[in-house]
Amino acid sequence: MIHKNIYILSDAVGESARLMAQAVLAQFQHGLKPQIKRYPFIQETEDLLPILEDAKKEEALLAATFVNQTLDHCARNFAQDQGLAYVNFMQEMIDQVSQTTQLAPSQEIGAQRRVNQDYFNRMAAMEYAIKHDDGKLSQKSLLEADIILLGVSRSGKTPLSMYLANHSWKVANFPLMPEVQLPETLRQAPPKKLFGLIASPRYILNVRTHRLKDLGLTGEAPYSQLDRIKHELQHARSIYQELGVQEISIEYKSIEESGSEIEHLLELL
Repeated sequence: MIHKNIYILSDAVGESARLMAQAVLAQFQHGLKPQIKRYPFIQETEDLLPILEDAKKEEALLAATFVNQTLDHCARNFAQDQGLAYVNFMQEMIDQVSQTTQLAPSQEIGAQRRVNQDYFNRMAAMEYAIKHDDGKLSQKSLLEADIILLGVSRSGKTPLSMYLANHSWKVANFPLMPEVQLPETLRQAPPKKLFGLIASPRYILNVRTHRLKDLGLTGEAPYSQLDRIKHELQHARSIYQELGVQEISIEYKSIEESGSEIEHLLELL
């Protein structure tokens, strides 16, 4: 069994280099026993040189994810002079992408963490949309929400909420019914957050009828009667006018089209 030290060098966390090194070393697990030493957040050559000297004494392998070219050149030149193996996982790929696309890299340290933060923001928005679906509102919800969707049943509130949440918007939605009093919290919400979904009675009727068929039910319930739907839509429009809500027609539109319309309106505010 060969014992070998692996030095992980990075101007960021160094997690990517560690994972890559572990994946490579797994190919040699029957003959190699490595010890991985990680050195994150290296910012200056003065910080790097003592680490390289230690690596020289141990004849270690050097694996890096330096974005900073000065640090990369320093480590690369040192390794060449001292006969050490050196690979910069990040720089090799950056060079290939740059050569292929003719684009210059930003050399932004920690850019991946920013991308990951975008992912976490999106997941937080998805969780928010699930928790605040179908009328689950509170005063705190209104303070946190980016968007509040209003609409009658089967006007597409939930799928539209999830679409917008996937774009990192925190979305709550509330169903409108003539028999249910509008909560005071909604009356206190900033109008710019409120969007009222609307469609023709025939369109809503068609959606509800298909929904009932999917559930194995008949279409004779008031829920799917045209007069009832007209009453609900009139009530919804009166609420929209009262609150100063921006109306969004969802009739024969995809979720993407309606979502893009709302995002465009938000950009204009």
